[in-house]
Amino acid sequence: MSDIVVVGGGIIGLSIAWRLVERGADVTVLDGGDDGAWHVAAGMLAPGGESEHEDQRLIRLFERSAELWPGFAAELGVDVGYDDTGTLGLALTADDVAERSRLWTAQQLPLLRPSELRELEPALSPRVRLGALSRAERQVDPRKVVAALRNRLGSRIEASRVTGLSEVDARTVVVAAGCGTAALTGLPVRPVKGQVLRLRGEPGLLRHVLDAAVDGRDVYLVPRADGEVVVGATQEERTDRLITAGGVHDLLRAALDLVPALAEHELTETTVGHRPGTPDNAPLLGRLDERVIVAAGHFRNGVLLAPVTAELIAGLVLDGAADPMLGDFSPRRF
Repeated sequence: MSDIVVVGGGIIGLSIAWRLVERGADVTVLDGGDDGAWHVAAGMLAPGGESEHEDQRLIRLFERSAELWPGFAAELGVDVGYDDTGTLGLALTADDVAERSRLWTAQQLPLLRPSELRELEPALSPRVRLGALSRAERQVDPRKVVAALRNRLGSRIEASRVTGLSEVDARTVVVAAGCGTAALTGLPVRPVKGQVLRLRGEPGLLRHVLDAAVDGRDVYLVPRADGEVVVGATQEERTDRLITAGGVHDLLRAALDLVPALAEHELTETTVGHRPGTPDNAPLLGRLDERVIVAAGHFRNGVLLAPVTAELIAGLVLDGAADPMLGDFSPRRF
């Protein structure tokens, strides 16, 4: 019998396993082999939330994890694309301005006029009406993070597709299986489809992450140092993995409306993934029973919440006592 088994080899499961190993635990990760939501995610680290109506308990979890990210990235010992330049929020139309200005006001961000925005991002379209710069928002490359975690854990990761927890021979089982958590635990985790594009051109076109409202559509553009720009993402209550003409069209149109020069970039990748959502879109963190602990349902925030999830779950497993913050996200609430 193993001491601790983590079911799930995505960014959440690997982060938990790494923290446990760092604290001297004997851990095995069972990886089903499927790329999770992390593989599609752009890696935006936005601790302020995406809505002025965000639950304050969730905001506190976001903020705690954002504080951990610089150290977490540094400990991995390799370049994982961590960048603290900040995120430029943008609004294109009058309706977009009305929607986004409420969020920026709630976040106490100074509003920037078009001339100020183009000083920060010269490639922006002259159609952009209003914006705000959040220096608290960062980015990281989830694919590089997962590669670094896999390298750290090495042979502790085993290829195994778990269909039931009864087949896992361990004293403690941590279920971090993303959308697959529902089948293993019966908890209400649903897949929320997202289509994402990757473009590539000369580095340096964009200096900041762009998070914009464009004619009522939300879109983000995340530039990497090597010239890649991640464009996302649709949000669809669907379980299929189809990349649709409409989804690609909507994302490209919004991106080009914001930054016309992207028309010269190569479209290198179209991907689709499923975010693990819950009824209240907050994560499931904590003990399900004496043997099983759950760390799933992170919805759009799995990358942001990886460090704090790892810290909280490792503490619960090894210390026995739950951090008070876990009480707000107990899997037993459903």
